[in-house]
Amino acid sequence: MIKCIASDMDGTLLNSNQQVSQENKEAILKAQAQGIEVVIASGRSYQEIRFVLDEAGIDCPAICVNGAEVRTKDGEILSAVPIEKHVAKKAAEKLMEKDIYFEVYTNQGTYSLDPNKAVEILVDIVVSANPDVDREDVVKRAGERTRHGLVHQVDSYDLLFNDETHQIYKLFGFAMDADRRGACEDALKELTQLAVSSSGHNNLEITHRNAQKGIALETFVQSKGIDMSETMAMGDSFNDVSMLERVGRAVAMGNADYEIKSLCDVITATNEEHGVAKAILEVL
Repeated sequence: MIKCIASDMDGTLLNSNQQVSQENKEAILKAQAQGIEVVIASGRSYQEIRFVLDEAGIDCPAICVNGAEVRTKDGEILSAVPIEKHVAKKAAEKLMEKDIYFEVYTNQGTYSLDPNKAVEILVDIVVSANPDVDREDVVKRAGERTRHGLVHQVDSYDLLFNDETHQIYKLFGFAMDADRRGACEDALKELTQLAVSSSGHNNLEITHRNAQKGIALETFVQSKGIDMSETMAMGDSFNDVSMLERVGRAVAMGNADYEIKSLCDVITATNEEHGVAKAILEVL
């Protein structure tokens, strides 16, 4: 019996408009009404997760920034796994050496040196999951990252690295050049404290090695007296692998890469076809 359902956001819970469909919302509410714990597990910051869930009218806990932070449905921080500052600085240096744009996620939100790139990085995630989507429509919607203050512009990341009130959760790199991106990923392997994954074709998600969705989900369900064998997880990208490998029922979206599908027990419909709702209703 499934007692907990974990869902990724981009390419999974969200459609190409970066919204939760009515079908997905109703399925989540139905699961919650039956006493099933529903938790969002995303690479996004809590502020970005909350923005989308508030728009949809959904309340649930959230595993944020790939597991670097876990929050209750009321926003209380249950746990946090930041990157040590000196390690974060070294990772930033490697990204800059390869001329790779990156954002910094902290306990106080997401920070960028270039607002236009902040839009582009989300567009890449959405287009990776929805290759047939109208790119201009995605750009308009992605612009909400800056318009609504979900990404803050700074002149230098040193302000974050040197400020004790900021905990560094993630460095989020983006580059269209596969060679530069691959070289950077290889260089980052020297920093054994880090985990590197991706949520789109052209990005690198860099977190503490213990800040992974699967690790955070396992800790979360145990706190609820639930076993991972009683948990279902849904995802479409490589930053979902750690939780898909651990749960009793792993669900790949119809739009997921072949490698993701091969890891899972079930393949549901695409995110445009309300695959999350279909997967949830199958286990209710």
